[in-house]
Amino acid sequence: MLDPVTTSSASAGASSSTSTAAAPPPSDLNAVPDKCANGCGKKASTLACPKCKELGVPGQFFCSQLCFAKNYVLHNKKKHAPKPQPAYNFPPGTHDPFKGIKSHKYTGSLRAVYPDERVPKREVPPHIVRPDHANDQNGVSFSERRALINERSGRVLNAEQIEGMRKVCQYSREVLDIAAAAIRPGITTLEIDAIVHEECLKRDSYPSPLNYGLFPRSVCTSINEVICHGIPDARPLEDGDIINLDVSLYHGGFHGDINATCTSHPVGSSVSKERLDVIACSRECLDEAIRMCKPGVAYQSLGARIEEVATRYGFSSNKTYSGHGINELFHAPAPNVFHYAGNRASGVMKPGQTFTIEPMICVGQQKDVHWPDKWTAVTIDGKPSAQFEETLLITETGVEVLTAAPGWTLPEPKGAAAPASAPAQGQGVQTGAEGKAGEKREGEAAPKKKKKAKKAGAAPAAEPAPAAGSAAPAE
Repeated sequence: MLDPVTTSSASAGASSSTSTAAAPPPSDLNAVPDKCANGCGKKASTLACPKCKELGVPGQFFCSQLCFAKNYVLHNKKKHAPKPQPAYNFPPGTHDPFKGIKSHKYTGSLRAVYPDERVPKREVPPHIVRPDHANDQNGVSFSERRALINERSGRVLNAEQIEGMRKVCQYSREVLDIAAAAIRPGITTLEIDAIVHEECLKRDSYPSPLNYGLFPRSVCTSINEVICHGIPDARPLEDGDIINLDVSLYHGGFHGDINATCTSHPVGSSVSKERLDVIACSRECLDEAIRMCKPGVAYQSLGARIEEVATRYGFSSNKTYSGHGINELFHAPAPNVFHYAGNRASGVMKPGQTFTIEPMICVGQQKDVHWPDKWTAVTIDGKPSAQFEETLLITETGVEVLTAAPGWTLPEPKGAAAPASAPAQGQGVQTGAEGKAGEKREGEAAPKKKKKAKKAGAAPAAEPAPAAGSAAPAE
């Protein structure tokens, strides 16, 4: 359905079409040209293509709805095609590992940049205790597979186990902070991976991501449009990038998990407002979910609050990945913490349960696609994404943030008031230090409705013309 232009500038443009006045400047999206954009030779009306208006393509006015619909396939191909991304200047000694894969298309400007000389898997000394996936040739955790059969609700940890979780979560926070301090334009994520790996070893800890499902590195580094699970490579960070570091350690038989899209260490001075906004939104989504946590709260309820905050910013929350139970298992089968409204997470919070909340907030569409490495999840429209994660413990009176930064306290709520079920500030939320004195789980595939697989290299179906009545009036 075409959008009728109703602004005063549009009216002026419409009347000028009957005179011999020059065509309006292309910068004015509401200025109506003399002739129909389809080239039929007829006079253009004030009916504009809604998609062109959204994309900022000027001068796309048509003589009638029928003319627009008849020629939409060609018009869509010519005017709605994504703009070609500028070519990336690969540093010497690097290459694109996906070049030549016909079925792969980058959705944004980020490129995979692999060194020509392969970087071997980093070694872990034999004295460091390892999780079961570390030595499996397929990276499988058989303890997690057994738990899928035997555990229907989240594990409730005893006092000794909780102390083990506090220790590994403290180490996880330390390693994240050290790695974040190294972020600067010019450093590569492989160099950051080396820092994380060495800091884990200094703490007699195993980097949990290493060999998990055959993940090749010790940390996930997700830049710009990468939602999660970016693999460290040889691309130097650029001024204006944002980067999420997802750090997980295994120590004393327990896993700790934390991530942050860096705000205190942005890459250079040119980070756009849009990127800073999505970072702030992601942190607020996490904080508001933490505010709700206490015994008896349904895990299902957290998603609605997260989506409410994301929507207020004009952003969306990814539905593929979720928070997860964590303890002796890296990704326990329960509880699941989905980050969107209307989810079907089961169970209520019980004292002694430990789990993560990790909303992945997208500037544009929440849907993700994967690079051929089968790990790197990127936004389908190439727009930025940001994420924060903490590991939490439900206590008798509220929640303890096991991975909290030293001195951290839950900030006052912004925007809409916190839900009535949330514990009051200072009356249920503890940091790790204070406590001491889906649908996919993050890292795993979410159950989805079965749909016919696309053939490799197959072209997407032609986009249909907008349905009648689906477009809003032009501004």
